[in-house]
Amino acid sequence: MIGYTSERIKKIFMNGEIETRHFYLEGKPFNPHESKDELIGRYERGAIGLGKEACQHALEKAGIKPDEVSLVSAASCTGYLCPGLTSRLVKELKLSHHAQQANLLGMGCSGAMPALQRGFDFVKANPGKKALVVAVEICSATYYRDDGSLDTVVGNAICADGAAALVLGNTANWPGPEIVDFASEIFPEHQDKVGFESKDGFLKIVLGPEIPELAGPAVNKVVGQLLAANSLKKEDISYWVVHSGGKKVIDRIGEGLGLPPEKLDSTRKILRNCGNMSSPTVLFVLKEILAQKPKPGEYGVMLALGPGLTVEAALLKF
Repeated sequence: MIGYTSERIKKIFMNGEIETRHFYLEGKPFNPHESKDELIGRYERGAIGLGKEACQHALEKAGIKPDEVSLVSAASCTGYLCPGLTSRLVKELKLSHHAQQANLLGMGCSGAMPALQRGFDFVKANPGKKALVVAVEICSATYYRDDGSLDTVVGNAICADGAAALVLGNTANWPGPEIVDFASEIFPEHQDKVGFESKDGFLKIVLGPEIPELAGPAVNKVVGQLLAANSLKKEDISYWVVHSGGKKVIDRIGEGLGLPPEKLDSTRKILRNCGNMSSPTVLFVLKEILAQKPKPGEYGVMLALGPGLTVEAALLKF
């Protein structure tokens, strides 16, 4: 618990319904007193290392050779790289030097969704070409110790490290679900409620206590827009691929959408086993849903919330 002694704080850690989290510590014990340079270095090595591993797995699963990738779209918010993560992955994975790049920064837990949309737009405009989409976060490189403010305690209690990747294509019989449509909305009146701020040169998480109560109505509004645009109702959706943002956020989203609790079992499973990894998390939930082998023609809705306050949604057809 990173040296916390307060019983109140210990309860927050123990009551988050998280059993397992993973951290990129390079085989060393966790050090809560890393310098700024040490944190930046660990983010760089972790983002490249975990990102490369996730991309290799995605390419192998899709049966795609590295030089067949024409776009690399990457989301990350827990560190900054220049040259960006995409060019590092081009080198590490031996991708085509002509691949287009898209580095999406500062989009927090929702980052995988705009990265996915960038890949979708590319393959739709370029039939036959493939896009590699990756989301990677080293949240442990942003852990911040202060006097026990609620947002930093909650962030330290639920956030974890991870990476996920997938390959998009636009050819007949391409494996995986079809992306039918996207919907997004920014609620700028709540811009100060979630994100990162710089304090003494360190990244400090901002998690307003209002976030769970804002989540339900915001998600319900965007989902309503997405379904109406495609002449669908909530009853037509068989699977809900919802970001594992934390126990209260998941509960409020379920209530806001009027879903029976079991519809978010996959979301809760990822929270329990992995914690909140920020941007990759929703892709972990998608993998969990795909393992259930949805029937052809069934619909799913993919959802993530991020700073802005932003809701990102996608309609999937299995």
